[in-house]
Amino acid sequence: MHVSPYRGNCGLGSRGRVWVATTRDLRGLVTEAQTIEELRAKLPGMIFDMLEEAGESDVPASLEIIARASDRLIAAE
Repeated sequence: MHVSPYRGNCGLGSRGRVWVATTRDLRGLVTEAQTIEELRAKLPGMIFDMLEEAGESDVPASLEIIARASDRLIAAE
């Protein structure tokens, strides 16, 4: 039984156009969306589907999303 929250690591893809989510807690969970909000809406259903496939569908689950982004700073002229 998995008691602690599932941790989803999210970041902008290599071209900075989509958010990509992965987790070490559930093997095979990788997904992407245009916005972090879309990922937040998408991940719970995916996690429950994966838990059901693993025979753990009655387990309560929670999700902690850790998002990372960076911007290049350019001085104003």
